[in-house]
Amino acid sequence: MVYASENDPLCYPGTDVLGNKAGIEDPEALAEFELSMFLIRADEEFPPGALDYAHYRALHHHLFQDVYAWAGEPRRIRIGKGGNWFCYPEYIDRVMIRIFSDLAAENHLMGLAPAAFAAQAAHVLAEINAVHPFREGNGRTQLTFLTLLAENAGFTLDADVLEPQTVIGAMIDSFSGDEVALAALVESALHGKPQGGLAA
Repeated sequence: MVYASENDPLCYPGTDVLGNKAGIEDPEALAEFELSMFLIRADEEFPPGALDYAHYRALHHHLFQDVYAWAGEPRRIRIGKGGNWFCYPEYIDRVMIRIFSDLAAENHLMGLAPAAFAAQAAHVLAEINAVHPFREGNGRTQLTFLTLLAENAGFTLDADVLEPQTVIGAMIDSFSGDEVALAALVESALHGKPQGGLAA
């Protein structure tokens, strides 16, 4: 994914390739290595947590610990895409704490019917995506968190139905406030009955 960014000290000098533990300076080779390591870690047990900001950071660290020394740490430079800037780094912690505080106040979306869960989960994802708290690996961390959030609410999430380009398009829509497509995607991936005994 191509981003506009400031001069990034995390990249190798004169490139836009992020410094990494394997010392890979070719972007395609790095993408392959990153995906391989992600898939290995994604197949392991995830770190426990309270579905809060600390847990979210722990998930990112778990997924990308083999690739980046800064895994789990919020970014320190400004980045954007398509002419739009994501949350400035000086506000990331504050906004993420607020997002997860709101989620906790909603009992982590437990007891909701699938459509209601999907709509509220889509809003949470849209807000996290607008923050883009990490320099890399945001989308995969969002999907991992969504899986855990759904499981906590009594659902299973079939991530295989979430075609990447369709998800990206829905995320772009959500950036401008239209979360309908994203909610529909989330609902299409849900299976099971919610905790709390509500009918689907």
